[in-house]
Amino acid sequence: MQGIAAAAGRSAAATWRSVRRAVREPGRERDVLAQAVKGAFAACVAWAVAGWWLNAPMAFMAPWVAIVLVESTVYRSVRHGLQQLAAIAVGTAVATGCGMALGSSMAAMVLVLPAVMLLGQWKRLGSQGIFAGTAALFVLTTGPVTVAASASRLAEAGFGALVGIAVNALIRPPVYLRDTRAALQDAAQGAQELLREIARRLPQGQPDADTAADWHDAALRVQRLVDQARSAADWHRESLSANPRRRGGAVPQAGEDYDDAVTALDYIALHITDVTRTMLEASTSARRPTWLSPDTAALYARFVDSTARAVRLYARDRLTPGAAGREADGERGAAAQELAARLRELRQQLAGAPPYDPDALATFGSLLSQAHRLTDRLTRS
Repeated sequence: MQGIAAAAGRSAAATWRSVRRAVREPGRERDVLAQAVKGAFAACVAWAVAGWWLNAPMAFMAPWVAIVLVESTVYRSVRHGLQQLAAIAVGTAVATGCGMALGSSMAAMVLVLPAVMLLGQWKRLGSQGIFAGTAALFVLTTGPVTVAASASRLAEAGFGALVGIAVNALIRPPVYLRDTRAALQDAAQGAQELLREIARRLPQGQPDADTAADWHDAALRVQRLVDQARSAADWHRESLSANPRRRGGAVPQAGEDYDDAVTALDYIALHITDVTRTMLEASTSARRPTWLSPDTAALYARFVDSTARAVRLYARDRLTPGAAGREADGERGAAAQELAARLRELRQQLAGAPPYDPDALATFGSLLSQAHRLTDRLTRS
């Protein structure tokens, strides 16, 4: 019981922190809260018109459809609204025809539900196909089956769809550029921290298996952050479709900077993952080749530290709003030259290495090849 109580306390505390962040500052929590309030508002408006003002016979259909169409993007509201109305129309029509022909709701249900559930799997209905089955259930379980009642259901569902789409499009249409920027900044920060840790640790000697495994896990986390950034960028592009705020210039667009940042950080994360995998394989090999001599350790640590600096400057210039522009060109150029110089030192080190251990040379050669590709990508970016 104490464990359950402690878990409930932690959950309540996390919820309270999310609520405070939603109130105090822009962020994902505020976006989620806004969408929740909009969904409730859409349902209330649809019910106020269909149920309270017009006193429609099937008024519950309007708020039911409206609340589920306040989607994560305006584009999805429109697309899912059309699919949902098509599914409701199919389920309502089939159930009405069978119910009137058979005269028994139970017999009609046995025949209709398997058919409309199969129709609901039609790919053109997408994720909204399930509404064909629920619409058929409403027809067969809520009073006499008549054409007039079914027509009323379809009309009220259409009204609810219009309300849901209108509320989502006209009241704070959702966009996701901030999520994209945050995910990219997290990925860049994770890459910098890992590179600095490697640069700090290497002069102390060749990493053991546990250290190399920790580095490789950290590199995989960076890769996951980049994947999240790519997904957020896709969400943002979708959120601009059918968004009224876009025409007025009120919605910021990701542009080429963000696309380039996703590509570059994906490349960086991939090569950091390859580097840490090479170190992990060397540290867990049965022969454990000693590829990291003191001179090599010092050179490679300097290269990794220069890489961390280049990643920091790249992230600052691409992702920080209002970052310095032309005045930072000299700093970026110096970082690129420093990185290229460190790479030349590593190549010279390999050229002068004694061929006493082929496995050690193979490991160092792999790291050098990865360093060359990473340097080329960072200097071009």
